[in-house]
Amino acid sequence: MMGISNIFILKFTITIGIIFFISSNVNARQNAFMQSGELTSIPIGHYEFCNNRPSECSTRTHGDIRVKLTQKNWDTLLQTNYKINHTIAAVTDYDLYGNEEVWTYPQYAGDCEDYVLQKRRELMTLGWPAASLLITVVLQPNGEGHAVLTVRTDRGDFILDNLQDRVMVWSETPYTYIKRQSKNHTGKWETIKSQRVSAVGSIKR
Repeated sequence: MMGISNIFILKFTITIGIIFFISSNVNARQNAFMQSGELTSIPIGHYEFCNNRPSECSTRTHGDIRVKLTQKNWDTLLQTNYKINHTIAAVTDYDLYGNEEVWTYPQYAGDCEDYVLQKRRELMTLGWPAASLLITVVLQPNGEGHAVLTVRTDRGDFILDNLQDRVMVWSETPYTYIKRQSKNHTGKWETIKSQRVSAVGSIKR
């Protein structure tokens, strides 16, 4: 349960989000929408996750599905990102499981991709389509690999990140974007255009 201080911070975050939602015009930004490329290798952790949960990696969709970014949906993104960031403790896979790469739903602690999986699951429970919620691999400015959740909306592609309570347009984050889940198949991945090649461990699927 969140304490009084956390509730205050959440309300403050939502207030700032409302100001951002009203004042910004994301559609006018050239880089608001991420451009994907060809199919590419799937991260090892996601490959094993799919082997353990095949039903979660077999959803196929057609067309370009984006969620309409109403004020209600924007508030939901802010609340979901904040809640999970502050209820799951950040612990590496090695410290939790003795393995460098384990993708799973966190119980009380997890690595960056576990935050992503949990946020994705909670949003899908609320009715958000899988095609609008894409696991994404990036490089941090220090060169370390990281995972975030890309949320595809009619006003741009937004990032839910366990290192940041703010929900930002992908092009305003400090990351180099490598690849993401395919918007048309939850078990496949695609490159992100105009970005350097990933050094993250992966295999062909």
